[in-house]
Amino acid sequence: MSKKIFITGTGTDVGKTYITGLIIKKLKEYGKSAAYYKAAMSGNVRDEQGKLIPGDAVFVKQMSGISQQTKDMCPYVYENAYSPHLASRIEGNPVKLDVVKAGFEKVCKDYDYITVEGSGGIMCPICFDEEKIWLEDVIRELGLCSIIAADAGLGTINSVVLTAEYMRQKGLPVKGLIFNHYHKGNVMEEDNLAMCKAMTGLPVLAWVEDGACDLNIDKEVLLSLYEE
Repeated sequence: MSKKIFITGTGTDVGKTYITGLIIKKLKEYGKSAAYYKAAMSGNVRDEQGKLIPGDAVFVKQMSGISQQTKDMCPYVYENAYSPHLASRIEGNPVKLDVVKAGFEKVCKDYDYITVEGSGGIMCPICFDEEKIWLEDVIRELGLCSIIAADAGLGTINSVVLTAEYMRQKGLPVKGLIFNHYHKGNVMEEDNLAMCKAMTGLPVLAWVEDGACDLNIDKEVLLSLYEE
């Protein structure tokens, strides 16, 4: 039976993909059969043949060194760098939960540890026309617990606490926090981490400095985050 976790963020560009790549790299170093999955991916470019390249999937694959094929990493890939609901409206390929779940189940059959990355923040609309699908619907449909990825800098207390409280009210289990763009010795950022921990009651699982190639997390702690 595969084990899995969901990586959501406090917003766009906080470093979810970078953190996800480091997590999967760590799992691979531990000898685990690790894979990546994302329901919908926006802002992608085309290759010379005009085919869309799933940029986040390619980045994670290169960073982690996993052999998983990119075609199995994300069922919905969009060119426009918008929220998936708008990108899919423009490009005419709306997200369907049954397709997302089928792709996820296939990955689960082939790998033991699945790390699923979200799109944007927890309130991101995935589809808003044919049916209303929010990121939280994807989390529930796949039966996942989450980790919140956040920026370590100014303003993060508000965004972390609001994200954690929203998820708590919606009954979405959260395992802890990982902070990106952390600068060791920065008094404000160190206080941000301490305040987020105190105000949410969630553990700070790791912090990531710019350019980091490794995740500072204990093996047993990392493996314990994943649930069947």
